[in-house]
Amino acid sequence: MTAAQLQVFALGGFPLVEPGDDLARLIGDSLLANDLTLVDGDVLVLAQKIVSKAEDRYVDLKQVEPTAEAQALATAVDKDPRIVSVILDESNTVVRHCPGVLIVEHRLGYVMANAGIDASNIEHAGSQRGDELVERVLLLPKNPDQFAADLAQQLQQVHGVKVAIIINDSVGRAWRNGTTGLALGAAGLPALDDRRGDKDLYGRTLQVTEVAVADQLASAAALLQGEGGEGKPVVLIRGYQYDSAADRCNGVSALLRDKERDLFR
Repeated sequence: MTAAQLQVFALGGFPLVEPGDDLARLIGDSLLANDLTLVDGDVLVLAQKIVSKAEDRYVDLKQVEPTAEAQALATAVDKDPRIVSVILDESNTVVRHCPGVLIVEHRLGYVMANAGIDASNIEHAGSQRGDELVERVLLLPKNPDQFAADLAQQLQQVHGVKVAIIINDSVGRAWRNGTTGLALGAAGLPALDDRRGDKDLYGRTLQVTEVAVADQLASAAALLQGEGGEGKPVVLIRGYQYDSAADRCNGVSALLRDKERDLFR
């Protein structure tokens, strides 16, 4: 399905998220503060960082003892061995590496730099907490598809409407410079819309067309979320038409190409 018009709203004034925070409640409060009310069919896009923070996915680098493998790889990519050790712990395999770059297959199947681990937009490494220096990084959420599904259910219970949830992150891409929004988790809408068998304008049957719906919406939201200190981690998208039938809501795993069909690994 396609929309004739989309409305995209970034929720202003969203608070900093701490471990254990109830994101459903924070979103509800923020919608009220922004004079917005959820309606059936809305899509909420959440930046990965706030989900990871709520799940307390921090790792204290002072507690990390790098393995010999991590030490050797850290030398090759010119990175902190402790961070490399954490990356390897979160990964299935190393895909590519060179000085300054470490591409891995994350344990959930995403192929990305550094397993999505970084220290941006969290309490800065080296900052002071009492008498202790803070050195920590933030991992990706434990299970983004499940978190999205649980959040959609919570919002339906509180607000009485069915909405879709996407958890997004900004990632680099093969062949092109710059980052774009990417869906890490999705619930309530088809992450991948299989258009094979549909007709084009001239009646020709589509043979290979599959649309990465969740990624496209994640990227649209990323334009408003920003990459620095904008502080707008939640975006409401209204007007996108989708099939919310349970058998169509395939989760982000539907977007992951099997290694056997991936010509670029």
